[in-house]
Amino acid sequence: MTTARDLLFVAMDMPSARSLERGDLSLALAGAELIDLLGLGLAALDGDFVLPTGRQDAGDPQLDLAAAALAPAADGETVEDWLWRRGRGLSDTYLAALEADGLLGREERRRFLVLRTSRMVLADSPGRRRAAHRWAADDPTLLALASTIGISGPPPVPEPRPGPVAHVLTGVRHAVEELAAERRRRARRLDEARQTYVRRGF
Repeated sequence: MTTARDLLFVAMDMPSARSLERGDLSLALAGAELIDLLGLGLAALDGDFVLPTGRQDAGDPQLDLAAAALAPAADGETVEDWLWRRGRGLSDTYLAALEADGLLGREERRRFLVLRTSRMVLADSPGRRRAAHRWAADDPTLLALASTIGISGPPPVPEPRPGPVAHVLTGVRHAVEELAAERRRRARRLDEARQTYVRRGF
């Protein structure tokens, strides 16, 4: 199991302080992948730049894809560049992988006498239990990633020790904040456009 998959289990199992945005989750999953790649020696940091080490056997399909996606050292990709590029649509990729592995399914519910609805539910699995155990053990990396995207944990979230992991966590936080700011700008523009239409009688 990987930190990214553990984070996804936690995101689906634990309460969130705010509406969990898929974009935020995707950025956090990319950060979790990078932390694992660093821990496995498949990637390294040179200041703010992510460097491949030439190894690609992570022993996990998603991490193998992440390792293969590392930009060549000559291209000079920063941590945040990696998060934005690798994170694009990553939550959907992980959800699809869970569903393909039989760990995620749809629960049918009947509303009234006619309408049927369904919601995605996690199956009980060793991976889900492992993620819950890691969460209960106050794993600092998992807690920090979850806190960044608004998932409630046992306060206070411990500060990671300075180093590559802390550097990636800072990058995730900055990227999530930047995405939130962009959402606010878009919402403000839409509100201003609506007010303009009202003033013009539309």
